[in-house]
Amino acid sequence: MSLPEILRHPMALPVVASPLFIVSGPELVIAQSTAGVIGSFPSLNARPAALLDDWLHRITEETLAFAVQNPDKPVAPFAVNQIVHKSNDRLDADVQMCIDHQVPIVITSLGARPEINDAIHSYGGIVLHDVISDRFARKAIEKGADGLIAVAAGAGGHAGTTSPFALLREIRQWFDGPLLASGSIAHGASILAAQVAGADLAYVGSAFMSTHEANNDEAYKQMIVDSASGDIVYSNLFTGIHGNYLRGSITAAGLDPDDLAVSDPSAMDFGSGGSEDAKAWRDIWGSGQGVGSVDRRQSVAELVQQLRAQYDEALAAPIFDGGGFVRVGSTA
Repeated sequence: MSLPEILRHPMALPVVASPLFIVSGPELVIAQSTAGVIGSFPSLNARPAALLDDWLHRITEETLAFAVQNPDKPVAPFAVNQIVHKSNDRLDADVQMCIDHQVPIVITSLGARPEINDAIHSYGGIVLHDVISDRFARKAIEKGADGLIAVAAGAGGHAGTTSPFALLREIRQWFDGPLLASGSIAHGASILAAQVAGADLAYVGSAFMSTHEANNDEAYKQMIVDSASGDIVYSNLFTGIHGNYLRGSITAAGLDPDDLAVSDPSAMDFGSGGSEDAKAWRDIWGSGQGVGSVDRRQSVAELVQQLRAQYDEALAAPIFDGGGFVRVGSTA
């Protein structure tokens, strides 16, 4: 099965920038798309809900204008993330807004519903669904998703615990459609590794949290730069679902990152943005284990250029095939 046309759009890198709760806004998405990678944001970031219409207008108009003014540069499409969970009382209205604006890519999380997929398909959009296991992957495709995001161990936010090598191979045994790899990808060589392991594109999040265009606290950005994989804590205390968070932010909130309580999953609340949900992302900062590769604060354009240089270097590097050294992609 070939990739949908929208995912074969000319891009600087085979990358989808993951939707970052609170962090992703129009400035970040526009910068990502105009730098040549697919930008995205959670619809719930637009508060109040009426602001979503303005955001979609702005992103569409500004990326189109940039493309017209820069015909020699790849301008990638964008995506909107929808939380398909019963607590999200905005879901129907936000999906309708995506239909009205014909958002090219919708990323669904925490639930797969055929009627949502059908709604996006009605105007030619595609749906990518994030999963943490092969079982959830099969359910998502059965319900009409076009592609999958394998959220493996080490990913930021609500991550799984399965190795990306295991998860990608299990899914590829039966699914030949669009497959993205998520988990600790913050370097160009890791993007290439994801493709070699079976993914079509890499799903990159934490690296963008330190960029100038990201809508997070300056201290948050600096903590991304200063942290390494050992500074990531996996806990379900803050939202009811296990996720990866920065140790420093947990300590700053007055908690012991080495002695966190276990939360009741029924306490999840993603729709209302209540105080506990806000605390989880506003005060307790999510991040993936790939932050050790983030060593500076820079613009999105500079980050994408850096990732591209690293990707090209990895692509040209020799590898051992058992009989001699060959280059990745070589026909020798």
